Amino acid sequence: MKGKKRWIAPWADSDEKPSIYHCVSRVVDRRFVFGDEERERFRMFMRMMENFSGCRVLSYCVMSNHFHILLEVPPMPESGLSDAELLRRLGVFYGENFVKSVGDELLAARSEGGMKGGNPERVAEIHGRFSSRMHDLSDFMKTLLQRFTRWFNRTHERTGTLWENRFKSVIVESGTAARTMAAYIDLNPVRAGMVEDPAEYRWSSYGEAVGGGRKGNGKKAREGLVRAITSDKGGGFDASEWKEASRRYRRLMGMALDKKTLNSKLQTRRKSCAADGMNEAEALSAMKKEEGAATESHRYLPELGMAKMLRCRVRYFTDGAVIGSKGFVDDVFAGSRERFSEKRSDGARRMRGCGKAAAGVLWSMRDLRVGV
Repeated sequence: MKGKKRWIAPWADSDEKPSIYHCVSRVVDRRFVFGDEERERFRMFMRMMENFSGCRVLSYCVMSNHFHILLEVPPMPESGLSDAELLRRLGVFYGENFVKSVGDELLAARSEGGMKGGNPERVAEIHGRFSSRMHDLSDFMKTLLQRFTRWFNRTHERTGTLWENRFKSVIVESGTAARTMAAYIDLNPVRAGMVEDPAEYRWSSYGEAVGGGRKGNGKKAREGLVRAITSDKGGGFDASEWKEASRRYRRLMGMALDKKTLNSKLQTRRKSCAADGMNEAEALSAMKKEEGAATESHRYLPELGMAKMLRCRVRYFTDGAVIGSKGFVDDVFAGSRERFSEKRSDGARRMRGCGKAAAGVLWSMRDLRVGV
């Protein structure tokens, strides 16, 4: 595969299908420098950038020396942004006086010459000055990393770069791939042994959705996860769908929780059945009915070994370039043919190593062979 140019979905500027990316960046030398305050501040900048750019965070996790973001980058509306929407977004990062000055510029351009619509070229120039930074993956990440670095360096009286190399990004298909990637991201603190349950970790999409963020409602996190879980079915950023979506997501992640924890919960349920006066046969019957609901997750993750995979670091999810069904990966390959040698005839590659459990369900653009 040729070059190191950033992978961007070939349909990025159309409404053909969602453009979803898994983005990862690590602290230089992989030092553990993020405490509670740093992680909270990073989340604040991430949400601010989300409100400014029009990009949407589907899931995320901020760890001690790196972060993961599953980001959807919708195209700019064909008609562009209204003046009111542009000014609202500018208010995220800029002061009231600056926003007012831009509003005055727009008003003057709209009134120029006394004609209806004013000077459209001048209006377009003012919009373009700021909208060029919106609905764009690279600018979202660049601005987020720069703003956090400036705050971090000022707070800790340091200078220089904070991040290791360029951020990594992987194109992710909606549906099984997006749900799996979201769960993989939210399970980071479980894999690291920091918590037993992803709901216990505050600086992740699931932890925020369940426990609320600084404002205590978790609405943004719920909207993002609902989208990740239901995007292939046309689901949007609708927090009112969280109750049902969360059941599906919880079952998906529950398959990957530590077996010791699950066995402990099973023993507790057995004791509860006995306390309710059930005999062994009645207890088993009740438990089978409850456990039957859990098998529903296999409709969304047909690969039965996914639980084991999600407990491991899967290099494909950060270095695979494109993750999705075979047809999806081949479509991206066809739209990016110039990046490959003439000898390569298709894009989809089976996942190996820790990703082997997803072989036949999820495919990768890269044929990784080491550290997978």
